[in-house]
Amino acid sequence: METKILIIDGDKAFVKGLKYSLEQDGYTIDAVYSGKEVVERITKYKYNLVMLDLLLPDYDGLNTCKEIRDVSQVPIVVITKKDEDINKILALEYGADDYMVKPFNILVLKAKIKAILRRENYKNVELNNQVLKMHDFTINTVGRKVTINNKNINLTGKEFDLFYVLISNPGKVFKREELLELVWGYAYFGDLRTVDVHIRRIREKLEKDSLDKQYIMTKWGVGYYFNNTNI
Repeated sequence: METKILIIDGDKAFVKGLKYSLEQDGYTIDAVYSGKEVVERITKYKYNLVMLDLLLPDYDGLNTCKEIRDVSQVPIVVITKKDEDINKILALEYGADDYMVKPFNILVLKAKIKAILRRENYKNVELNNQVLKMHDFTINTVGRKVTINNKNINLTGKEFDLFYVLISNPGKVFKREELLELVWGYAYFGDLRTVDVHIRRIREKLEKDSLDKQYIMTKWGVGYYFNNTNI
């Protein structure tokens, strides 16, 4: 089955080299050099992965990330020269699944791509036709949709995966390291704040009052868990 990757980067020389390297592994590569035409492409064609530079020549990379996430749950890997922590956090906030700083080891990138695609394939095959109902929630793993009291909750791909791990193990406290491995995989080389950022975003979408948490709880000094006292 064809695996299609979209590269969004204004550096044509970099894209040419990356495209050649990934095509050697059998991937089909499309490339655009501006963020302006990305949403149209994402909605018109089916991609398995998007690779996005934040430093686009005529468009804001973070806005591009957000616009992609507004229309698709396709995995997004940011590849950029911006190495400041705030850019990494913002990219995750805007829906990116992973973040790599240029220059990087192409073998590490390929490992990340394989891990992401392996998880996506696993979810599509192993979780097919499963519906989990718990308390006020219904989780449809086919469409990767979550509803609470019949109201749709728009979670990104990684937010869905993280929430699914927690709600399917109610009361179990997961260390951030465990969640990083379970959701992002062994090929992920990020830091623990990735988990914190995604937990905060999920809470903002689920909780009526951010100061009075009902569902995803913090075990201080340990990690996070889904509150099974509501079930």
